[in-house]
Order: sequence, then C-alpha cells, then structure tokens
Amino acid sequence: MRSRADDFDDLVIDAATRIERRWKGAFPQFELAVEDVPPSDPAPWEVAEVPLGRLFAAHGRASARIVIYRRPITTRAHGDADLAALIAEVVTEQIAALLGVQPSDLDPRWDAG
Repeated sequence: MRSRADDFDDLVIDAATRIERRWKGAFPQFELAVEDVPPSDPAPWEVAEVPLGRLFAAHGRASARIVIYRRPITTRAHGDADLAALIAEVVTEQIAALLGVQPSDLDPRWDAG
C-alpha cells in the first residue's frame, strides 16, 4: 500500500528526471530530498513567506542539496494535477538555481505566474 508521501516523493523524482533528460549539459553532483516542513529559522535573505523548496550550495566535500517541502506544497495544490504541476515548477526553479540558468532554459513550459 502506497502513502501520499510516497506518491509525492515519486512526483519529485519524476520532475527532476525529466529535467535531467532534457538538459544538454552535465549536471553537477547534488542531493535531492523531501522534508515535511521547512525549518522555522529562515536564512536572512529569504522572504517572510514559507518556502516550497530550498537550494543549499555545496560546501567543502558536501554536495549541493535541493530540498522540496511537502506540506507547504500540498496545502497550495488543488487536486492531483495541480500538485504534480506545482512540484514540477518548484523542482525546476531549484535545479535552475543550482545550474545558474533561468527555469525556462530547463522547461520551455515553465511559467513563474
């Protein structure tokens, strides 16, 4: 029996896999994680709203890390199709930040609005 968390995780992996297949260049080493909620201590440069995802830059021997936050995303989604689209958008934004490109460079359908 699959849980909603398992389904969410699969949508995150699917979104990242689609981006990696479309991207012509090399991907840097990074970890992709899902956490329920973001920490309650945002970084000083972050806006006051609850983040949906966050990129942690590589540091020393540690790889860069992209974290997608399950609860803030699921509370904003209105149905399964909306959830999948929102996850794809957040994953695209975070990988674009990792690569130093615009999200539209990774997915021409990407729309910040």
